[in-house]
Amino acid sequence: MKIALRRAAGRLPWQAVAVSAPSPRSALSLLTGLPELARTRFRARVSGDPTGAPDWVRDIARVGEGDGWYEPDGVVWRVHGDLATLVGGVGALLGQGAHPLALAGVQRHSAYQLDPWKRLAGTARWLVVSTFGSDELAWRESGRVRGLHTKVSGQDDAGRAYAASDPVLLRWVHLAFTDAFLAAHQAVGEDLTGRFGPRWPDRYVGDWRRSAEALGATDLPSTEAELAEALAAFAPDLEPVPADLRTFLSAPPGLSPPEQVFYTGLSRSAALLVSPTIAALAGVPGRGRRGLADRAQLRVTRLQLQGLQLALGSRSPSEEAARHRIGTGPAPSWAA
Repeated sequence: MKIALRRAAGRLPWQAVAVSAPSPRSALSLLTGLPELARTRFRARVSGDPTGAPDWVRDIARVGEGDGWYEPDGVVWRVHGDLATLVGGVGALLGQGAHPLALAGVQRHSAYQLDPWKRLAGTARWLVVSTFGSDELAWRESGRVRGLHTKVSGQDDAGRAYAASDPVLLRWVHLAFTDAFLAAHQAVGEDLTGRFGPRWPDRYVGDWRRSAEALGATDLPSTEAELAEALAAFAPDLEPVPADLRTFLSAPPGLSPPEQVFYTGLSRSAALLVSPTIAALAGVPGRGRRGLADRAQLRVTRLQLQGLQLALGSRSPSEEAARHRIGTGPAPSWAA
């Protein structure tokens, strides 16, 4: 039986209904036919640079020596090098939006609604440099982000104080991002069991906490079970995600029609992967029992990402830069 998902009148993308769909082979064929222009556009969007390799990507190859914070080809490299992060990113932002003070910091100190792609590039920079950069570069990037955090403080509409440097808020953001990226990889990313064993999620949670500790977060989980417990403990502090943010995340501005179709698939899957602690507050199904249409949506998204990966190539510019730095890969094209 062939299943696809379409947007019905009055529905957000994650409120889907089942309809007939093209075969997986034809869907994959469409995606692998992405022209060079589309590849360039994608790289430019996520990096914030028209070349797809801004200076901070090039610095991954040029600054420092050695492996950096994370083992080459280790679990953090594999999770963050997978396009499942596109799905995880949507879920992470829904999770961040459930904490009113974390949300206040974003709303009052960034122009994400006017230029969401600049915000995306800023977040991608920290994630990518922490993952693939040398020890020297990763610490430099953490210092840059800590400096930005010192400028983000104030009071929300209820008069509650917030500060981006607050270890509690840093902890929440880390928990929401880690949970979303892990859930997305488990559902639509490469199966890592054969490479790292069945406990690889614990290894990811334990390893990735180093990046948040460098920003000032404390008391971070080291296993998947501890991550779930830590998220649940925040429940009394959480509030419903504002409707305007949910709408924004379902259809951010600036996408071409084909990009919007692709993004809709990602956001629908993200809605199926949100933590049970957050799902009801975000107005999405979240993780739980999945019907036929839900399983089909995740399968379609997996095909989307596989097709995009074929179009983009097996490694990102950031991973190519890291491999060049440690001597396991050729010079990136921009270095020629």
